[in-house]
Amino acid sequence: MVRRGGFLPWIVLLTVLLALLNLPLPLAAGIKASVRETLAPLHALISRAGLRLREAFDTLRGIGGLAAENRALQAEMLRLRTEVRSLQAAARDNDELRALIGFRQRAGRRLTAAEVIARDSSGWWQTLRLDRGRMDGLRPDLPVLTPDGLAGRITEVTDRTADVLLISDPGCRVSVRLPRTGAHGILRGTGMRPDGQILCRVDFVHPRHAIRPGDEVATSGLGGIYPPDLPVGHVETATPDATGIYRTAWVLPRADLGRMRRAFVLTPSASEAGGGR
Repeated sequence: MVRRGGFLPWIVLLTVLLALLNLPLPLAAGIKASVRETLAPLHALISRAGLRLREAFDTLRGIGGLAAENRALQAEMLRLRTEVRSLQAAARDNDELRALIGFRQRAGRRLTAAEVIARDSSGWWQTLRLDRGRMDGLRPDLPVLTPDGLAGRITEVTDRTADVLLISDPGCRVSVRLPRTGAHGILRGTGMRPDGQILCRVDFVHPRHAIRPGDEVATSGLGGIYPPDLPVGHVETATPDATGIYRTAWVLPRADLGRMRRAFVLTPSASEAGGGR
């Protein structure tokens, strides 16, 4: 049941409104002005709050747009970097192929081009496998070259592959000479040094030969496997051997054995192959 007293505030408010509406114009204008002055701070506060909300919204929307633009720029940068790397790789391949073709033309010998398809899993780069084999005329003990110099010799062949023992392997022996002094010796591999550099050593060098750093080392032609004058490397340093009778020359190979991707196998001509049977 609604109490009668509950209508009283509404009756009073209605009476006041009617009275205000019927006031003389000058008096009503003064009251309205007073109300505006009283409510002005509240209106200003509401206006500033609305402005700040709009600014905050615009800022968030701008941040979202910048984030999207940043992601797009990063994706484009990644795409361009990938293209640059691909172009650089293609340029390197092109330069390498040009060098290989030029080497083949200059060699004056019968060469079979091959690609490296596998390496020794030990990480010492002492053996590798080529994608050519018996069907391409390859056989054991054929020399393997790069445009820079001697890489090693073939040890085993199948119909389509050939395994190469690199000159960095301690089991590889090559008869060499130093053209400047005429010194001879036996080159063998020593694996890889802790700094990642591959070295070979030339033993049994007579001490009368004054070996200097930078001296070129080439094959001597002795031993029946490697023809003479194939470039091998250059001397880094020379020291007396353990016996004190001979000197040992430490040699940096010219061929980049750790990064070989292509090679040439020095194959005999038809007349040489026929004469060897």
